[in-house]
Amino acid sequence: MDALNQIFGWFGDHWWIIFPLMGVGGAIVGRLQALSRQHHKQKLETLRLKGEIKAAQLAARGQVAPTMSPREAARQQANSSKELLERLFAEHDEVTARWLDYELDVAKMIAFPAMSDGRQPLTAAFLRAKKTADALRPSTADAKITEQQVTEYLDAVGNYAVAFEIAEKDARRLRDSTFTDDERKRLERAQHMLKVAVDQSATPAERQTAYRRVREELDGLIDLSDAAVENLEKKVALQLEQGHAPEPATTTDPSVAADPVAATPAPQPVADPLPARDPLAKADPLRQTAPLHNPER
Repeated sequence: MDALNQIFGWFGDHWWIIFPLMGVGGAIVGRLQALSRQHHKQKLETLRLKGEIKAAQLAARGQVAPTMSPREAARQQANSSKELLERLFAEHDEVTARWLDYELDVAKMIAFPAMSDGRQPLTAAFLRAKKTADALRPSTADAKITEQQVTEYLDAVGNYAVAFEIAEKDARRLRDSTFTDDERKRLERAQHMLKVAVDQSATPAERQTAYRRVREELDGLIDLSDAAVENLEKKVALQLEQGHAPEPATTTDPSVAADPVAATPAPQPVADPLPARDPLAKADPLRQTAPLHNPER
């Protein structure tokens, strides 16, 4: 009884906390309702298309009074199946593109590391949903598949989209909260050095040094995918190639213009090439890597 009174007393002194809790709860409920409405709308559209497919099948078998020839019924069935698969392909590809936006962008990997951490429960659930959807995806929209296969792929794409939404929301909530203070400082330095590495106004030497610092600061914290490293190297190399080339000096002094040695510009230092990556590393752009960081503290 004393413990219960203490709990009621605490809530009586902190009654104001109910307002932010209501706001957070309302946002979560609203998001889940939106996802539910989207999935329900998709289900209704799928039922419509499947109904057309079923009607065409029955007409082709002569089980109902056909309003069209068997050839027309077969054509309608093929068109309905193709339309449904094309829509599912589009949604599947959209979710994958949104995931790759995190997987290939080092800046986003630093800002939201949980999206690339396969040991985060919600991220792991998303990766499992992705694997299932990828495995059930037909080769083309014209592929000959059964109605059950279409239904299984439909459910897989829906689960894939919902799992991504949940994992992304959680990653943006967590940010770097699973890291220690020292590790967060390293992430901040890596983020700062990353801006220098792709800054066209920086010198080639500064950009090259910044690139190395990014890799050093992230070592042991976030395991960059091969595709992310390659993407970053392309950006840095592009900035190195676009380094400010000195223009020949112009002068109206005839004595200087006649002297080829004086007119020749001084040689400019050339930046060293970017360090080569491990040649044994895999080059799969969709490789699902898990950071080396242990979130348990």
